[in-house]
Amino acid sequence: MALRHAVLAALLDGELSGYQLAKAFDVGVANFWYAQPQQLYAELTRLEKEGLVAGREVVQETRPNKRLFHVTDTGVAELEAFTAASAKPAFIRDDLLVKVQAADRVDTDALIAQLTDRARIAQAKIDLFGTLLCRLRGDRTEEDFLRHGDRIGPYLTCLRGVAFEQENRDWCVRTIDVLEERRQLHARH
Repeated sequence: MALRHAVLAALLDGELSGYQLAKAFDVGVANFWYAQPQQLYAELTRLEKEGLVAGREVVQETRPNKRLFHVTDTGVAELEAFTAASAKPAFIRDDLLVKVQAADRVDTDALIAQLTDRARIAQAKIDLFGTLLCRLRGDRTEEDFLRHGDRIGPYLTCLRGVAFEQENRDWCVRTIDVLEERRQLHARH
């Protein structure tokens, strides 16, 4: 997947400035695609040159002017073509997993600290996504929202983010338990 498709998908809900897009990525898109704000601004410029998004300037009296972007019909067609193409399987590239792979030969104190930190970050994301899910569905039940909501794509990707982070948290906690138990067993012998 290219960043372009993630930006186009994020703009489906309406006009956003580059700053608002970066915030939307931080909250709703970061669970499946990460990008630095400067990458987003550069991508908006490319997409506008290609006619996939259109921008308009908004004059602000007390602040600098800003540009708002929306997806064009050509951009929607690009998303449709992207959606129709077969999806490549995901794969994991994670430095922490490399470190755990070497757990039998390295200092486990540092490793446990990193696993603890990763579990804490995962829990914070779970909490954030839970808040976002509540905001997206409003006063509806999840089942009602999924059946009748206007835009369920962001909700479904957020559900995936929750499941992913729950698995990350649970794996970190289990790995910490195993490493600590092994350390205690080896200390007795």
